[in-house]
Amino acid sequence: MPQSTEKPTKHAIPTDRALTHIQWLKELTAIPTAAGHEYRVIAWITNWLNERPDLTSKTDTHGNIEIRIDNNPKTDNPIYFTAHLDHPAFVVDEILSKAEVTLEFRGGVMDDYFPNAKVRIHTPTDDQPNDYTLATISEEVKPDPDADPKPQNKRYHAILETPRPIDLNSLATWDLPEQEIIEDEEGKQILYTNACDDLAALAAALSALDELRHAHSPNDTRILFTRAEEVGFIGAIGASRDYFMPKASRIIALENSRAFDDSPIHAGPIVRVGDRISVFSPDLTGAVAKVAEQISGGPASPKASQKESDMPKWKWQRKLMAGGACEASVYCAYGYTATCVCLPLGNYHNMANLTDAQAGNHEQVHGSPPRVGPEHIGLDDYQGMIDLLIACGTDLPKTPSFTQRIEKLWTDKKSILTT
Repeated sequence: MPQSTEKPTKHAIPTDRALTHIQWLKELTAIPTAAGHEYRVIAWITNWLNERPDLTSKTDTHGNIEIRIDNNPKTDNPIYFTAHLDHPAFVVDEILSKAEVTLEFRGGVMDDYFPNAKVRIHTPTDDQPNDYTLATISEEVKPDPDADPKPQNKRYHAILETPRPIDLNSLATWDLPEQEIIEDEEGKQILYTNACDDLAALAAALSALDELRHAHSPNDTRILFTRAEEVGFIGAIGASRDYFMPKASRIIALENSRAFDDSPIHAGPIVRVGDRISVFSPDLTGAVAKVAEQISGGPASPKASQKESDMPKWKWQRKLMAGGACEASVYCAYGYTATCVCLPLGNYHNMANLTDAQAGNHEQVHGSPPRVGPEHIGLDDYQGMIDLLIACGTDLPKTPSFTQRIEKLWTDKKSILTT
């Protein structure tokens, strides 16, 4: 891949295109989706591609989608931005009557959030997210110990508010408030919406690739969108097993990870060094961190010799983020070079007040059992992720930042050992 001699700087995105990136974010994060039922998101991407004939796509046997700039040279070590197309949600598993159905839940959410929760059942022919039937979860269906094969996911009975025919395999999502952008007490904007994980990262990947095509970047930068991540990285495993990506690819998996006090919303996109399963490829993680530092003009957090007020305005973070797992661990397990960039996420998997729910004192603190809520991200973090991806797609160093630094230290100061 061509290597420039200039340090990456923050790519200047015209105001109209920056607003379009926010619009894509709003549209995509409102689309109902689930593992194995990602077709609405795929339809949106297909329409997006139809307006860009200079981009080409291909789909593997598992339904994973690769997108690349058609006229750019294909290399044996492309850069991939990857994101998954699904979000934790339900699928109608059984029709008991016009008033009652059984729902299978595909994803990871605490049991405490299900009792009496309201859901929206979307029929396969519904083209708009607001076309749905409301239902209330009545009870968990206990698995039959003699069933063959045994159910892989938890199942729940749900009572429809208005009895009507429901199609088998219809998608169902939590009944959540309408999407909105709210300014917090610091005047910064937060998007509250159905599913940031991982559709916000998907929107960022498309926005970055669109900017790279506008800039006529000659590099082999591609996108990979995977299916069924929420039930065990199934799409990513299939793509890795089949070597859908060239073996020498450099993969930057994009995620939305639960925000904590030390990885807060508004502190910038996170260069994620690892998850609860593994530590990612250190050289690639270092290269992405180097790009972030060059855009920012400073480190992710102040050094001992710096004040907070000295920190650059373009913010980024470097964290382990061990609260969950992501596809970067899958790619590393199959021998790929991979790392992760993520957005700090509020209400992870729609679990509002999750810390209190995990502590077992939610009802004492909030006066009610745990309830689901909209996921939310900072728009500044989202725009920062786009900035970082554009810079990585323009010039991602092959030599990790720390190796260069220690070599320079040796050159500059080795004489101290002989004086």
